[in-house]
Formats: sequence, C-alpha cells, structure tokens
Amino acid sequence: MVDKQTPGPEMAIPGLVHIKQVRHNLTTGALYEEIVTHREGKIAHLGPMVVRTGHDAEMPPSDKFIVKDPVSDKKVYWDSTKNELSENFFNTLYNRLLAYMKSKTAYVQDCMAGSVEEYGVPMRIITETAWHSLFARNMFYQLSDPLPLEQFAPAFTLIHVPGFHAIPELDGTNTASFVIISLERKMVLIGGTSYAGEIKQAVFTMVNYLMPEDVFVMRCSANVGPDDDVAIFMGRGEAGKTTLAIDPSRRFLGDHSHAWNEKGLFNLDWGGYAKLYGIREENQPYIFACMRKFGTLLENVSIDPDTRRIDTNDNSLTENIRAAYPISHLPNAIRRGLFGHPKNLFLLTCDAFGVLPPIARLTPEQAVYAFLSAYTAKFKQTETGKMKPEVMFDVCFGDAALALPSYAYGRKLMEKITQHKIKCWLVNTGWSGEPYTRGERIKIGHSRALIRAAISGDFNTIRWETDPVFQFEVPAESPDENIPAEMLNPRKQAADPGEYEMRANRLVAEFVKDFKKFESDIPEDMRVMLSQIISVDDSFDFEEYDFNI
Repeated sequence: MVDKQTPGPEMAIPGLVHIKQVRHNLTTGALYEEIVTHREGKIAHLGPMVVRTGHDAEMPPSDKFIVKDPVSDKKVYWDSTKNELSENFFNTLYNRLLAYMKSKTAYVQDCMAGSVEEYGVPMRIITETAWHSLFARNMFYQLSDPLPLEQFAPAFTLIHVPGFHAIPELDGTNTASFVIISLERKMVLIGGTSYAGEIKQAVFTMVNYLMPEDVFVMRCSANVGPDDDVAIFMGRGEAGKTTLAIDPSRRFLGDHSHAWNEKGLFNLDWGGYAKLYGIREENQPYIFACMRKFGTLLENVSIDPDTRRIDTNDNSLTENIRAAYPISHLPNAIRRGLFGHPKNLFLLTCDAFGVLPPIARLTPEQAVYAFLSAYTAKFKQTETGKMKPEVMFDVCFGDAALALPSYAYGRKLMEKITQHKIKCWLVNTGWSGEPYTRGERIKIGHSRALIRAAISGDFNTIRWETDPVFQFEVPAESPDENIPAEMLNPRKQAADPGEYEMRANRLVAEFVKDFKKFESDIPEDMRVMLSQIISVDDSFDFEEYDFNI
C-alpha cells in the first residue's frame, strides 16, 4: 500500500501526470476505509460493501470508440460495428480528463489478466473512486511480487473516471458517456458512467487484442471434474452461465473469460460478477454465500439503514443488482493453472417464447452457428410498464475483439471442436413448450441434472429425435430419474401443437434474418455450411406474427 505525491510531468506514467495524490495497490481493508470515509458505500451485515451505480447501466455500442491511428488502422477489422474517433478528438478529451483529475486522488491497481504466467497480461487500472479500485482488485489477478509505482510496466493502462463527462461537439462522442480505446497509446478511457462492468468489458477487449494469434479468447465460464474433464459454458446475461458452471461436484475455473491454446484452457480473470435479483440459496448456494462475505461488492442492492441487512428481492432501484467478488470466496475454485482441452461445450440461452428444448445435441456446424448468433430473449419494459421479451442476438456472445471479423472466431471454434472431438450442447434455461405468459421457467435443478447427464455420458445410452425445424437432436427419453421425460421435447409440452409450430418457425425466421446481416462477409465455404443449418418456410408472413404471447 503506497500513498504517493506525484512529482509532476517528468513522471512518464500514463494517466498519473499532474494528479495530486496516488493511492497505489491498496489492500481490501484499506479500500474499505477509503470507501466509507468518502461515503462511496456502506458496509452491510456480515461484511460486504454496498455501492450504487446510479442510473448507469451497460453502455450501448454507439458510446464505444476506437481511436483511428496508424496502429489501429492496420490491426483493427473496421466494419459497421466499430466507431472510430480521431486522434485530435482523443487528445482533447484526454487532456481535459487529466485537468479534471488534477486536484483529485487516483486509486491505482497494478494487476494481471491470466492464470498462467507465460500468457499473463500486466495492466494498470486507475480509478477516480475507491470502490471501483476494489472492483478491479476483485476481478483480476493480484501481482505476486508487486513493483513500485514507477517500475511497473503495464501492457496497457485503463483510466475510469465516472465523474468526468464528455462534451460531444468538443470530443467527438455521441453522448456524455464513453469508452475509448487507443491502441497506439495502449490506453482505455472510460467516463460518464459508474457501471463497473465497463471496466471488465474493456479489459476483455484489450486482452483479446494483446494475446498471441494462437490463443483463442472466449467469453465463458468453465469448470473441471475429478477426471480433469473441462466443460465451458457460453451465454449472455441471465442465461445461467455462472450459476450452472458453479457446481458442487466440480471445481470452478472462472466466471467470465478464458483463453484456449494448443496446451489447454486457462482463466483470464480472478473474479465473479453475478446477478443477484431474486437469488435463492437452494438454487445458488455458493453465490448466495459470496454476497455475505467481507470484500464482496454489492451493486445497487437494497440495504436496511438500521440493521444493514440486504434484500436481493427489492428491484426498486434496478433489476441489474450484482455481486463482484474474488472467486477465492468460492470453496471449489481453482486459483491458477493450465487445464486440459474442454470435452463439453454448453451454449446457453434463455428462450422466453417456449420454442427451444431444455437440452439439445448439436453438430459442430450447429454449435458454430449458435456461437455466431448468440441468441437469447431479453426482457424490456413497455410504455405501459409491463415487461416484454425481445429476440436478441449478439455475435460471439458480445465478443469485442478488434483484430478479426466475427466469422474468424467461428472458424477458430470449429477447428477446436473438430480437433478435440468436443461434444456440443444447446441448453435452454428459459421456457419450453409454452411461452413465459403461459408456462413456468425451467427449474435450475433440472438444468443442472441435464448438464451432469451430458458430462457423465448418460445421454449416450438413450434414443434421440431430430427436430424438424431446427435440425438438432432432442432426447426421446430421460437418462435420469431426476429429469422428467415429459419436459424434454417442447412439442409434446405445448397445449396447441399448431400454435407451437408457428412460434418455432417465427423464431427460425429471426435467426435467418440475423444471419443475413453478416453472411456477405463470410467466406463462401463457411457461408454455404452455415446457411444450411436452418431454413424458414417463406410461405408464411412471420413479420406479422408476434409469437402469440
């Protein structure tokens, strides 16, 4: 822990020039003291720290930029999904940001991304607030032998200043909030938002860019069994990626991002960032315990001002309430190491329309299609106040890679699946048979049982049926007494088979429409392969059909 008065512009430390005071590598206890002293948060019953992000949530893609400079011009795959910012605009904003920080204290965490030293990416995270510094300390690997402030040489520097707002007409941004990446300066600037998840997302982007070409970086959770059989779980928010990867019968490797090379799989971050709204101890006992531990950050969780007890069923502030904790809080987590090649790949979705089965067996081609589409249903509030699901796609599960087009990551995944003979599965944790207005969400216990049956090989002994619309395989019988056979096929669960077929074909139409957005950029051999995965009946006007929910 270091308090340092920065001597002035001669100190060539990006982001720290002119800053009044630097608080370097503060421990968790020291950060707690800073957070309480500066009224950034409150200590809850049993020790977690409760903080607020205000109205801030994850920023839209339109507020995220890459500086157009000689480095990015060669390294970045520039397409319609990437927003460029000129060097002049970046310099103007950066200088104004430094002026803003001049009279403030900066909190610095020097840390590492990567559980294997050979591939570790050193980074410096500078924050305006102590609680965001604690977030960084929880999320990433602490250095085993930290260097003095001036001697540490990060691969990149991230500066997070929520109190600083951009001026669009002066800085070239679209709003007052921004995430800006400069590859030439090896720097990320984040401002106008207190949402800590932007730090995690930006680190993933930079680490992805800095990793060697032979390393495949993925957004996923992972665990490993007693026989060293690794399983990876890919999915968007609320699909159950973290919940299902934390299994008492297996060791937990990581929550958010992993890297995969010719030697095996390794974790990139050292923290969990779990959603808490409506959490129940019987369904998620480990995360439930984590949110009551010293060192855990609770974002936007309701807290009683007198008893200091928390309430994760209160969504009066937002439903996006989260816990940020080091995975050392989990009793079955593995801190460091290189692990074997995955044997099972689970692609998770939360389907609110009741179309997809609780589990399906995928071919490698179907798995790559699901990876590129990254479908889930996302609930949004209507003007009347009701929550309504929308079909959402996010290429490669929100992959923010800079150097390659999306199909290149799909090709990498295909090569890995084929080379290591990985079994691929689609797991729907939403509704099956009937949509959310008429049915019940699939129980977590059933999803766990299905995943365990897939990993153990119990599914190898049963009959399978091919779905006539999606062409994947659905279990024709249950491999386990804990899995009700009647839940396995959504067609058999639907009250009206004809209406179910309409919903199924409507969802297929959404997949086809999404695929058309990027199929022209895909090489012909891959485009032909993927275009044959699913097709839609052109005789029905699916645009007019609203899933009847």
